[in-house]
Amino acid sequence: MTPVHGRPGSAVSVAVLGAGSWGTTFAKTLADAATASGVDRRIRVWGRRAEVVAEINNNHRNPQYLADIDLPPSITASTDVAEVLSGADLVVLAVPAQSLRLQLRKWKPLVGPEALVVSLMKGLELGSDARMSEVIAEELDIPANRIAVVSGPNLAMEIAREEPTASVVACPDSAAAGWIARSCTAPYFRPYTTSDIVGVEIGGIVKNVIALAVGICEGKQMGDNTKASVITRGLAETSRLALALGGKAHTMAGLAGLGDLVATCSSPLSRNHTAGRLLGQGLTLDEVAQKMTQTAEGIKSGQAVHELAGKLGVEMPITAAVVAVLAGKLSVDQLGPLLLSRELKAEGDY
Repeated sequence: MTPVHGRPGSAVSVAVLGAGSWGTTFAKTLADAATASGVDRRIRVWGRRAEVVAEINNNHRNPQYLADIDLPPSITASTDVAEVLSGADLVVLAVPAQSLRLQLRKWKPLVGPEALVVSLMKGLELGSDARMSEVIAEELDIPANRIAVVSGPNLAMEIAREEPTASVVACPDSAAAGWIARSCTAPYFRPYTTSDIVGVEIGGIVKNVIALAVGICEGKQMGDNTKASVITRGLAETSRLALALGGKAHTMAGLAGLGDLVATCSSPLSRNHTAGRLLGQGLTLDEVAQKMTQTAEGIKSGQAVHELAGKLGVEMPITAAVVAVLAGKLSVDQLGPLLLSRELKAEGDY
């Protein structure tokens, strides 16, 4: 294997910042990948909460997020971010999108000068409408070829259970993308690579908003025709936005586009689908937040997606309708007729 910037064939020391379900699951995937390839890899997870860190270190579990999943002993955890980042050649970010910028400002001096940084986050920053890779580049002041995104149909619990999953590693530097892909190739996790970081990120962002719409439809007991229609037209919306930003159409037809959208819109394990279903059943946003232990990113990012589409002149009627519901300007009962409200035209006309 060809080294990347003097690195060995895959990561040796990994820092995962974020001990939620996806951060912990990806740490497990990296550990299992190392075992499968015979690599001696150290994986350290940073968590805010001492009790979560203690569970990982003492019992090799994260019961709050991953129930009874056993974690490999090569994974350790700490509340000390400096300890976690020390010597890491791969830094994985798995924190809520809206808190990323402020956290990176604190972490910047601790990130190694040659480390590759991977985003697992799927959100747009409110106010700036920036994608997470853009926030990382700005705050860490590192070039684009050191920043990658992992996305796709990534329901954490299924991957933690080692159910076969394919995903995408996006990075402008193909050698770096391959290095990261080798680092996380486990018997049950198959990453593909692409240079289309814009398309991959937009696919991961907008699908959360569309999943809210599908969840609301389910909560209102609408049928499969309705949900399939919203998913399909939601993909068209996602594609219009991605293409306007320079993303590629083939990305939208792949794992990070269609694949992620289908998984997020159809699975009860999806936080955004669940949040939408609860809204459709008549719960308020506050009541939904009380019932859920993790962030439904579409609730936070929906407004940013809507604003970005407006700036670019991109029509996104499903997104607009969901944002109106979240803002209290539209009831869930009024949502249905607006979901497919674009003017009549040929299906292929984006």
